[in-house]
This record gives sequence, structure tokens and C-alpha cells, in this order.
Amino acid sequence: MVSAFRLHAPVVLPCDASCSVVRDAVVDVAADGRLGYVGPASNAPALSDGVPVRELSGILLPGLINTHAHSPMTVLRGMGGDLPLMSWLQEVIWPAEGRLDGDDVRAGMRLGAVEMLRHGVTTSVEMYFYGEQMVEAVLEAGSRMVLTPAVIAAPGWDRLGSWLHMTDQISAWIDADGLRFGPGERIELGYGPHSAYTLPAEALPVIAAEAKQRGALLHIHVAESLAEDAHLRDAHGSVPLLLNSLGVFGGRVITAHSVHLSDVDIQLYAANGVGVGHCPGSNAKLASGTARLLDLRRHGVNVGLGTDGPASNDDLDLWEEIRLSALLARLSSADAAAVTAAQALLMATRGGAAAIGRDDLGTLAPGCWADLVHVDLDDPAFAAGLDVPNAQLLSNLVWAAGSRRVRDVWVAGAEVVAAGESTQVDRTAAAAEVRKVTQRLVADA
Repeated sequence: MVSAFRLHAPVVLPCDASCSVVRDAVVDVAADGRLGYVGPASNAPALSDGVPVRELSGILLPGLINTHAHSPMTVLRGMGGDLPLMSWLQEVIWPAEGRLDGDDVRAGMRLGAVEMLRHGVTTSVEMYFYGEQMVEAVLEAGSRMVLTPAVIAAPGWDRLGSWLHMTDQISAWIDADGLRFGPGERIELGYGPHSAYTLPAEALPVIAAEAKQRGALLHIHVAESLAEDAHLRDAHGSVPLLLNSLGVFGGRVITAHSVHLSDVDIQLYAANGVGVGHCPGSNAKLASGTARLLDLRRHGVNVGLGTDGPASNDDLDLWEEIRLSALLARLSSADAAAVTAAQALLMATRGGAAAIGRDDLGTLAPGCWADLVHVDLDDPAFAAGLDVPNAQLLSNLVWAAGSRRVRDVWVAGAEVVAAGESTQVDRTAAAAEVRKVTQRLVADA
């Protein structure tokens, strides 16, 4: 539990559907870590005796949501950096991951969580293994995670057990601890079938049924590159068609990447409420392609943004994905208004929440979790100040400032970043732990 408090800022961006800009505004945080009043200071309710008010400079907005990440891969950053996807995975990453243990994953996730929080990313949707150690790291850092433990049957991965064993472990964990748990419900559990090309067809209906039964998120890689699933496309037309025929769609589903989709695939997503974790930076670095963002949005598909892993991006700064998503959409359509600054920001906040089926994240509204980011003005991006038209203010935030001026971050009302540094984790020590792991992996390669 946290103590109730009020934040008063010159500008609050609730990230509602119209991307409102509320000036001279306050945000009330209740003792349960959820939001109360959000709006103009002139209309704010009277505070109870003893409730503190903190005055902020700059802008207050919701925490960003990273809809597709493998954050423990901070220990693998830079490895195989000039290879295409399948060579990078099979020749470099998977062999290195085979040498990781739970302590290594905890160290990688701890540093990844701190890195994201310092960029204003309060929630990440993670697909990885050693889930218990990941939870420990996230709770230590104070961030929020939707953990979808990886389920995979690719060569070399039998050390984790069969795909059925992995699935049963997730189901047992949810049944024991609940779908959401931890302070401020910081942890949510889901299922992470890696992809259709790394699992037998009989696995996907079973995993989907387990997820639907529990109302859990199913998080899967789809159509990231042309080479990965050629045999599936030849046999079934497309991976989305295969997933639909196997009953995977219909529950809470987010598909990572979804670069190479047909018109039929996009219509299938829209009809089934399938979300997309759009990862423009990773897709560009691995030369996987450019997702059809405008077509997805035009059909009403919920699109969030993701960094992918810090070994394929290679950072966890979602502000870069905000910019890249809009830049690539403008470039591919030859339309400088294809995605505005406001629309790009909303993909990283309320869009990400919608893509993972959450209505308590990604926006500042009563009852939502108090996941908050304070951006100050000490940067050339804000040389004109805040007293500029709303569109210009949003442009300066998105196109010019980005993560540079993230100063303070709260998750469920608890301050986890102050003056740009973690309040929970010694960042230098966390980096040193990752360095030990990386040096061992390089030496053993």
C-alpha cells in the first residue's frame, strides 16, 4: 500500500481516445495505488487533511506499455548483430540461451526492468523462460510485467521439458497464484507459445484452450520474416489462417511482429479481436520487413508497440518505437500525415493496453493503476516552453524529447524512478551482474 497523494503539473496527458492536453492539471493517487480524480486543478475535489501535494514541472502522462519483449536478453546484447533473423536465432542466440540459468535470467531481467523504467516504460509483455526468477527481478525493480513463459519445441530446447509440460506448468502457476498477483497486481501470467514454426500443430489448440479457460493472454510470434514459415504458408495459406483453423483466436491474443500479412489475415485479426505488438526497430535491424501498420489501424486492429529483445533492437527505449512506427508509416505511404505524433503516442499507451486486453493501464482515468511518468522541461526540445499549441507540444514531446527527460516514474502509486534513477535497484551493481554473465557466455562460445 502507498499513501494517498496529489500531483500538480502544468500539463497532463491522460492519453484518452482524443489525446487531450489538460493544462494546469492534477492527478490524485489513492492509497490502493489506483487513480482518483484526473483533470483541471480548478475542478479538483478538496483533499483530506494530511494528503500531500507535489508540484511538478513539465508533463505527466501514463506509463508506456512495451507489448513485446524478451528483456532478460540484456545479457546477450550485441551478439550476432549483423545477421538475419533465422541465422541470428539458430546460430547465435539459441545456443547462448542454452547456457543460461535462472540466476542469469534474473540478472538480465533486473537490468532490463530498470532500463525500461528509466525510459518511462512501466509495463512489459515478456516471453522468456525461468519465469520465477523474472518475477523476482520485476518485483525488485518495481515495474509491471505480463509474463507469458515461453513454450517451444525447437531443437535444443528439450532441456525445458516437452511443450505439454511447459503448458501444464503455466496452468498450475495461474491456478495456484491467480492470473494477477503481487503488490499493485504488478504480475500477470499468460501463455507464450513461441510460434507456429517451433511447435507442432497439436500444441496450439491445447495452449489456446488453457488460456481461454483462465482468461489469460496468449502471446505468439507471427509472420516476422518471410523465410521462417514458408512451409506453413505453402500448406495453409498463412500462419493467421492456420492459427484460426486451430482455434487459437477468440480469446485474448497478441501476435508479435505480424509483418507479412495478407488482406485476409488483417480482416481475420479484426474479426477476432487479435492484437498486434508492432516492433519497427527490431524488424528494421533484422531486415525482416515493415508491418502494414496503416492497414491494421484502418481495419480497427488494436496495435501496440514493442521493442522486441535487447539483443535484436538493441535497446528497450519505446520512445524510439513511437517515432519509428510513425516514420515508417509515413515513408511507406508517402503521406506526412499518415500517423500523427498524438496517434503514435497513443499506440504506446492506450493502444498497447487494448492490444493485450487491459482496460486498467495505458490511460489516466479514475480506477486505473497509477502508473505515471513525469517528463521535465530541461531540454532544447522544450525551449519554446509549454505555452504552445497542443499539436506543437505533442510534436516536441514525441519527435524531439522522447525518453531523454523522463525524470520520475510511479507504478501503482509507488515512486520507482526519482530524478532519473531507480529508487529500488542499484543500477551499477545490476549492470555488473549482467557483465559477468555476458563475459562467461563469450568465453564459453
